Amino acid sequence: MVPRHHLYSRCHNNGGMRGVLFLVTATLLMSLNQISLAFAPQISSSASSLTQNKKSMMRRKNDSNMYRNSFLLFSAPTSSSSSESSETKSSKNKVWYPVKPTDALTSKYDSLVRSAYCRHVLVETREMADLALKLYLKGGSSSNASENDENSPLSSADPFGSMARDVSICATTREEGGKIGWINNPGHNDNINNEDCNEVVSTLVPKDVIDALFQMKPKGGDVFTIPSSQEGVNGKEKTMRWHLVRVDDILIDYLPNSNDKDKGEEALLPIGSQKGTNKVIVNRSKLKGLGIVPKAPTFEYFKGKENEKGFATITSTRDTAKSYHISTTGCQMNVADTERLEGILQNQLGLESISTASKADVILLNTCTIRDHAESKLYDALGPHAARKRKGEQLAIVVSGCVAQQEGEALLKRIPEIDLVMGPQYTSRLADLLEDVSRGHQVVATDPSLIHEDLSRPIRGHPVRAWVNVIHGCNEHCTYCVVPGVRGVEQSRTMENILKECLDLAEQGYKEVTLLGQNIDAYGRDIMPRRTFADLLTYLNENIPSGTIERIRYVTSHPRYFSDRVIDAVASLDKVCECFHMPFQSGDDSVLKDMRRGYTFESYMSIIRKIRKIAGVDASICGDVIVGF
Repeated sequence: MVPRHHLYSRCHNNGGMRGVLFLVTATLLMSLNQISLAFAPQISSSASSLTQNKKSMMRRKNDSNMYRNSFLLFSAPTSSSSSESSETKSSKNKVWYPVKPTDALTSKYDSLVRSAYCRHVLVETREMADLALKLYLKGGSSSNASENDENSPLSSADPFGSMARDVSICATTREEGGKIGWINNPGHNDNINNEDCNEVVSTLVPKDVIDALFQMKPKGGDVFTIPSSQEGVNGKEKTMRWHLVRVDDILIDYLPNSNDKDKGEEALLPIGSQKGTNKVIVNRSKLKGLGIVPKAPTFEYFKGKENEKGFATITSTRDTAKSYHISTTGCQMNVADTERLEGILQNQLGLESISTASKADVILLNTCTIRDHAESKLYDALGPHAARKRKGEQLAIVVSGCVAQQEGEALLKRIPEIDLVMGPQYTSRLADLLEDVSRGHQVVATDPSLIHEDLSRPIRGHPVRAWVNVIHGCNEHCTYCVVPGVRGVEQSRTMENILKECLDLAEQGYKEVTLLGQNIDAYGRDIMPRRTFADLLTYLNENIPSGTIERIRYVTSHPRYFSDRVIDAVASLDKVCECFHMPFQSGDDSVLKDMRRGYTFESYMSIIRKIRKIAGVDASICGDVIVGF
């Protein structure tokens, strides 16, 4: 225990902000310790008993440290061998968490990705391709960025399109910003034996470029430089051309039974990695009670598809869903996901939100797994809805969010009345999954996937301010946190799609947006080539029209990745609020190390001093702390 006067001294010497945060933590910890000591004499009045009590407390502390150390050990398991030293084993067999979205997939990329929406810029030399890429990263137009200016503003709303119009030699696509359209993945199961799957775009992009593109497993926002040899005219030698291919979005298939996994490799994934499965159970078992087979309603949206898919006889006897009730727990990300889910339920499926859960045709519980006993609370909440199902009512019970991802198929075994279990990465696929539910199937969708843009218009919970997701998932794997295991690895949305959502909000009269990310400072590091969060802030500030959205906020920063560029951007950009949400979690370096946070007390305080210096003493700084780790 640190002496009290040392705490007050350090608080005073390091300034008000750090003093308040550290003092709150220290006072709480000392209070807990004093409470335990106050009750010790009641157990035994002897001095020896008090000494034994203190020793017991020390043993518990050591046990806690052993637990944390064992967590660190098992979170990155290694193969054991009696003939090798631990150092050799660690260096040869250590398995770490995947950090790239495509590496985190447990299904094959070619099975998952059907096609990619692409644009390109065609140039004649590699040097020109490198210059074009540099131009794109600076803002797209040669009139916006000089070659020697490393801090040029991203003043074009469509940097790639501006670059294509300026430098591309492809006369067909140049004036449309390099637009190619959807390119089919030649490795996808439906295309692997079809050499003509890209006949429509073959005059724009040669086959060797398409093959090379999908071998690199692209996702939305990636830009690749790919060479191509083209036949010369009248038998002349082949000429080399260079394509800068940008992937705007990808089309993902839902794999109803994700059975192409390598189970051996999945078993080697460290504790805390995202795992899951996709499964469609066609023949459902009878429920307890009346012994009936559970039924779900059909949806008006799917009725036009029944005849062509052959499901008319199945759904014609079912009630049509007209209403839904949704319950949300957890963080801002869950709230934002709920807004998207409601957008699908209302705008796409034509359902009406009602406040009385007992009368709703669709029950959706968007769950959080951070709180203690999250699973038990979910089971309690599901009880009344499951009872309705056992009585023969036709309703759809959906469990989404982090508990759904964590528990997966186990939820169906515990409560067979549930119709759909889906993780956060499947939020945009709710309508597709409910189509299976409307046929009477039971569905699990938790297999790690890639994000893609959805067309739903979220139903916002506030008329003035709105949440905007910019990056999903987290790669940090702090020892106390479950987020990477339930929300997957980091996947950034493209700056253009983020801007498009913000402009749509501006047209609706919104004045404030909050950019969301579990680790927002990591924005863009999964994109090829890498972008930064400061780039995004500058891009949005430059391209959101004046007089519309007035305030841009963001959560949550990570001290390990927080950069001076973000401080400069916040200080200089007129729409970005001088508000820094940066959890410190602890003021003790050894605890921070056990937490696997990646920074120290001094490095955190260095950031605070920079904020005060650059953004001003009036900048708002807030954070989170864990007491009792």
